[in-house]
Amino acid sequence: MCQPYASDPERLRGRLHPEEESGFRSPYQRDRDRIIHCNAFRRLKHKTQVFVEHEGDYYRTRLTHSIEVAQVARTIARALGLNSDLTEAVALAHDLGHTPFGHTGEDALHDCMKPWGGFDHNAQAIRIVTRLETQYAAFDGLNLTWECLEGIAKHNGPVLGAVPAALATYNAQHDLELETHASAEAQVAALSDDIAYTNHDLLDGLRAGLFAEDDLMALPILGPAFAEVDRLYPGAEEIRRRHEALRRVFGVMVSDVIGTSRGLLEALAPASVEDIRAAGAPVVQFSARMWSDLKQIRAFLFERMYRAPSVMKKREEAEQVIRELFPLYMDHPELLPERWHAQALVAQEGRLARMVADYVAGMTDRYALQAHRQHCAETLRYL
Repeated sequence: MCQPYASDPERLRGRLHPEEESGFRSPYQRDRDRIIHCNAFRRLKHKTQVFVEHEGDYYRTRLTHSIEVAQVARTIARALGLNSDLTEAVALAHDLGHTPFGHTGEDALHDCMKPWGGFDHNAQAIRIVTRLETQYAAFDGLNLTWECLEGIAKHNGPVLGAVPAALATYNAQHDLELETHASAEAQVAALSDDIAYTNHDLLDGLRAGLFAEDDLMALPILGPAFAEVDRLYPGAEEIRRRHEALRRVFGVMVSDVIGTSRGLLEALAPASVEDIRAAGAPVVQFSARMWSDLKQIRAFLFERMYRAPSVMKKREEAEQVIRELFPLYMDHPELLPERWHAQALVAQEGRLARMVADYVAGMTDRYALQAHRQHCAETLRYL
C-alpha cells in the first residue's frame, strides 16, 4: 500500500503533449514501457560500464546495469510504500544519455563541447526522451510524465548553479523545478544505482583478476560477509563462495537504506510528495556508518579497478576515439546520418556541435570503433 507521500498517478502533473491515458496501464507503467521500447535503451547493451563492451561476455554493460538498478529500486520502493512503477521507470532511464566508453567517453565529449555548453549524460538523457527519439507521429521524444522527467533530471539532487545546456533548453519550455529535490521514488533510483554498481563492479573486478577475494577481507561489510559464508559453507567452490558473499553485501546495503529512510520519513511525517520536494534534504539515504563503509569500498575500487593500468590503457584509447570523431564530424557534416543532412549542412556552429554531440553520444562502443576505423585509420592501435 502506497504512503501519502508517494507519487500518485491519479494526481499526475501531466505530459508536455496531452494524451489520453491507457485504460489498463498507469501513466508510470506507460513511461516505463516507452523507455524499454526506445532505441536508446537497446543501445545500452553495447555501451561500457567499466570494461569496453567486447572485452568479455560476462561483464556488465550499461543495459545490464540499468536492469539491476531497476530491480534494487523496485524492492526499496515497495518496502517504503512508494510508487514502484515510477521508481522503475526512472531507474531504467537514468543512464540513457551515456556516451560510448562510459565516463571516459563522457569526459572526452564534454571537453569537445566546452565552447558550446559542454556535455552531461543526465542532461542528454532528458534530450533523448524529449527530442531525439522520433518514433511517435504526434511528438518528438517519448512524452513522459512530468514526474518521470523530473526524476531523470534530478535523481542525484537539485540542479543548482550552472545548469547543463541540454537540460536548460528543455527546462525553459517545461519547468522541472530544478532547484528542489525530486520525489522519493527518484531518490530511491539514485541510491539503487550506488548499490548496484558497487556490488557488480566488485564481482566484475574479481572476474577480471584485478584483485582477489583475499584483498577484500580487510574492507568493511565485505570481510564479515565472506567470514559468514566460510562459516556456513566451509570449502565452498570459489564461484559459489564469491556469489554468496556478495549477495550478502547487497542485502546489507538495501536493508540499511530501507531502515534509515523509514526513520527519516517518520521524523519528517510528509503528507504529500510536495512535502518531499520541499524537505531541503534527501529522505532516502544511507546511514552515516554505511556511507563511511561505502567510501572505503569505493576508494578500493578506484585504486584497484577504475585506475588499474589495464583499464587506464583502454580508457586512453577510447578517449582518443571520441576526441578524433568529434572534429571529424564538425568538419564533414555530410558524414552524419542522411536524415540530418538538411539541418546539419546549413546549421550554425553551435547547433552543428550539438548535433554532432547527439550523434557521437548515441554510438555504441562497437559503432564508435567502427566509425573511427573507417574515417581515422592508422591513428590508433585498436582496443
